[in-house]
Amino acid sequence: MDYQPQLVVVKVGSNVLTQEDGSPDRQRMASLVKQIDFLKKQGIQVVLVSSGAVAFARNNIKFEDKTESVVRKQILASVGQIDIVQSYKELFQREGHQIAQIVVTPQDFLSRRHYLNIKECLLGLLNHDIIPIINENDAVAVTELMFTDNDELASMTAAMIDADTLILLTNVDGIYKGHPSDPDSKLIERVGRRTAGMSRYIASSKSTYGRGGMGSKMKMAKKAAYLGIHVYIANGNRDKVLLDFYNGQLKATYFEPESSKPNPKKWVAHSDNYTKGEVIVNEGAKEALHAEDAASLLPVGIVGISGNFSKGDIVRIKDESGEKLGLGKAEYGSKKATMTIGLSNQKPIIHYDYLYLFKYHTL
Repeated sequence: MDYQPQLVVVKVGSNVLTQEDGSPDRQRMASLVKQIDFLKKQGIQVVLVSSGAVAFARNNIKFEDKTESVVRKQILASVGQIDIVQSYKELFQREGHQIAQIVVTPQDFLSRRHYLNIKECLLGLLNHDIIPIINENDAVAVTELMFTDNDELASMTAAMIDADTLILLTNVDGIYKGHPSDPDSKLIERVGRRTAGMSRYIASSKSTYGRGGMGSKMKMAKKAAYLGIHVYIANGNRDKVLLDFYNGQLKATYFEPESSKPNPKKWVAHSDNYTKGEVIVNEGAKEALHAEDAASLLPVGIVGISGNFSKGDIVRIKDESGEKLGLGKAEYGSKKATMTIGLSNQKPIIHYDYLYLFKYHTL
């Protein structure tokens, strides 16, 4: 490891905290808590994003056959969340640490103000030496109101608090050139800043107990690395996974970060669910956006505006064929934007500091 980590987000997947019979793996949880305690003693601040609540209630609740699957999940999540946090609390207390629970939905990140409120809460907890434990509020978040999975939440959290490191713990060592169970498959240990074509190595299957697959992990890892965060996809079932990380001996897929980006750009990068409208650009503007050094988006390159948005809202950028190019914060509303379509010598509709292009996390 060629840098000294100071603020680390650790995401623990459901498959790490769940045994084969679906019950919680309390021994694994205890081991991870002890390892986080070790990192804390080295002066590293840690934020924990933890899945696994459903496992803590699965064997304690009996459902009628007619109970809908969504309702089952909501019940298991809301009951299990109490148990999993209580377990974390007891384990961390043994090591002398206090924890805080934060449950969120995508709607909590809807505006820049909400985003900054959550950021200030997390930083306040860290400044008081309290370990935040974050999870999606699965009791109320369903279908379109959900994060893709906790990998997305972890990536968003790492960007929000300007963490230097994101560790996504799953049940394999990382991304392989083949199926992880094939002994001839080779682990991809490093993904460079311009590495492309990785998607051919990703199976489409989801994990047994979690929502996310490896494709989701890699997409979020690439996005976080572009924003300047060191990212590891590693095996949380390895006994010393976080100790190995600290000692520079972690067997994992490591994503090399680009230069750190300003926090507003990090917010925009994770705002795809909150767009209020669309800006359609011509081929010249598309080429400018895909240039090595992308610039602000000017009205002269815009051919269409859709939706009703205000200054400060997030808008999606598309080309004339409908391809999604990126996201940006509108510098003025849709009414004024429509009046400036195609005009030169105008103020940018999206400033570069508030522009995120999907090319940065191409798989």
